[in-house]
Amino acid sequence: MSLLVLGTASHVGKSVTVAGICRALFNRGYTVAPFKAQNMSLNSYITTDGSEIGIAQAMQAIAAFREPAAEMNPILLKPKADSISQVIVLGKPYRDLPIRDYYKETDALLEVAVSAYERLFAETGCVICEGAGGAAELNLYDRDIANIRLAERLEIPIILVADIERGGVFAQLYGTIALLPPKVKVHVAGVIINKFRGDPEIFASGINMIEEICSVPVLGVVPYTDLGLPSEDSLSLSDKRASSSPITIGIIHLPRISNFTDFESLERSAAVSYVRPGDPLAPYDCIIIPGTKNTVEDLLHLRRTGTVDEILEAQKRGVVVIGICGGYQMLGRMIHDQGIESDHDAVYEGIGLLPVDTRFSEYRKTTIRVTRTAEPVGPILSAIGEVSGYEIHMGDSFRTGGLEAFSGEGAASDDGLVFGTYLHGLFQNENAVNALLRYLYGKKGLSYTEQKCVDPYDHLARHLEAHIDMDTLVSLARPVISERTKNT
Repeated sequence: MSLLVLGTASHVGKSVTVAGICRALFNRGYTVAPFKAQNMSLNSYITTDGSEIGIAQAMQAIAAFREPAAEMNPILLKPKADSISQVIVLGKPYRDLPIRDYYKETDALLEVAVSAYERLFAETGCVICEGAGGAAELNLYDRDIANIRLAERLEIPIILVADIERGGVFAQLYGTIALLPPKVKVHVAGVIINKFRGDPEIFASGINMIEEICSVPVLGVVPYTDLGLPSEDSLSLSDKRASSSPITIGIIHLPRISNFTDFESLERSAAVSYVRPGDPLAPYDCIIIPGTKNTVEDLLHLRRTGTVDEILEAQKRGVVVIGICGGYQMLGRMIHDQGIESDHDAVYEGIGLLPVDTRFSEYRKTTIRVTRTAEPVGPILSAIGEVSGYEIHMGDSFRTGGLEAFSGEGAASDDGLVFGTYLHGLFQNENAVNALLRYLYGKKGLSYTEQKCVDPYDHLARHLEAHIDMDTLVSLARPVISERTKNT
């Protein structure tokens, strides 16, 4: 069997809970795969075959020691504009659809999702599924392929996760369970209370009350812990707090920001802030322009708010300026959009810090995993060496002069203090993180302790094992045990 992990709301910790369960089951000797029928996220990941899935499912696959695959997130929605999303089906771009038109296709998409689940189950014998948002959205029940309709089709045990940190946990759990359709409610096998802060003894009576009013067992109360895992969506940005590090990095919070998880590794050793367009950039030692779902519209927004001028002034002061994907495109001289990112053919002036021209000429997305070597340009790139990541972008960029940043890709200024690349995941390589921070610390005459990669998933699994009745959870899932050897 398998499990379906649903939530009382968005951002309650479903993705992290699934990742932890996947690693805990693996550690107990099971072969397991993660699954989310439909995800909506601008943070995505490219698999080895070039498929695009939500980064949460890639994270969960890594936790389960499995190669991420399109079947783990068969439907991915990437918001592009008001009520319009790019629809990714089994890892490939399908169509840009207004939400009202998307809902007309949910019957067919549900079949795609169920077939993907069945393939994973046939391969592993155990699939830990994740719902989306809150499970009890009454107005969506007839088209909710991530929660209700999936639960009705799969008929597997449901674990409901609630976030006690934001308050109202009794209402969250009781209200959600009470509002579930009878055919779904009968499968709710337990609840997990997440993000607990305080003395668990004080909440002991609360557990009894929840079990009494909800008629399901509380499988655990999980204390809040900082795990250093990638964030799934932009809701997480509001929770971020800059550290007290003497090194300040300003990441432009573009209106259509995507893949901001590119920079979370920097947060461990620098004060990283997400800066709204129009806010001053003078305090920052480094400025990063991240990826975006619409380069043209976000570039125009930066120009309207004066942020382009702020970036140019920062560069004159010797501030490091880095562009990733859409940010790289913006740093160039011009962008020619032939009606792909906007509804007409037009040429737009870029920020102009790199000799690069970008052209959007067809509805075609590059999705590929790559390994590249940084070119010996300036103090940062020269210290990076080989890095791995992935490209995921519309449009093509061409250097019209200057220097390459990475082998076969990107561009850099003569001093290497301005560079751009299509390489998502650059700063998930510890050598890239260390090269940038070593330079920024050294510029201020400060010593820097290099980061070392650690596996957060074992810590997460131990955390769940300590606070969840994992034996009961395993008995609920009843997965097929795989005879793995010690060398697997």
